[in-house]
Amino acid sequence: MMKKGKLIIISAPSGCGKSTIINEIIKNHDLKLEFSISATTREPRRGEKNGVNYYFMSVDEFKNAISNDELIEYEEVYPGRYYGTPRSEIDRIRNKGRNVILDIDVMGGINVKRKFGDDALSIFIQPPSIDTLRQRLNSRGTDSPEAIDQRVEKAGFEIAQSDRFDKIVVNDRLDVAVRETEDLIKSFINK
Repeated sequence: MMKKGKLIIISAPSGCGKSTIINEIIKNHDLKLEFSISATTREPRRGEKNGVNYYFMSVDEFKNAISNDELIEYEEVYPGRYYGTPRSEIDRIRNKGRNVILDIDVMGGINVKRKFGDDALSIFIQPPSIDTLRQRLNSRGTDSPEAIDQRVEKAGFEIAQSDRFDKIVVNDRLDVAVRETEDLIKSFINK
């Protein structure tokens, strides 16, 4: 019988480089990582595709998924904006013997770790400072000043939750953060 894959949870405040780090790590085929696609009610950004970047759902569709216990975690991150992890995605990847990499918000990461215990490794990607985070969000050019203020305020709360994760990686230099994260994952899946 094939051994089920493990879960790697990577969470961070918005703008901390979480997606960039994941995109680098997933290239290491020795780790047998497969990205879990999240569901969201937010509108797709330019270039994003349904079923590739996210499963884009209406609020009603998302609420039905909650009612039907089809999500292992979900969060209303901002009013009317939900994010969650479909149970079917986790099962599909783990049943192939591959390791699931989850790119989820901080509270979602805490909830999944609680459910999966030792089968999951939770890693918190932290910015070097709140000022650096604000600069990164501004340089993206994807959010209004009000949205950036909202994200920075939320980041303060999220950083305060970092001690609830197994490991913390400070993303000061991307190459170093990628290497540190990769090393943590290697030791977890090989134990």
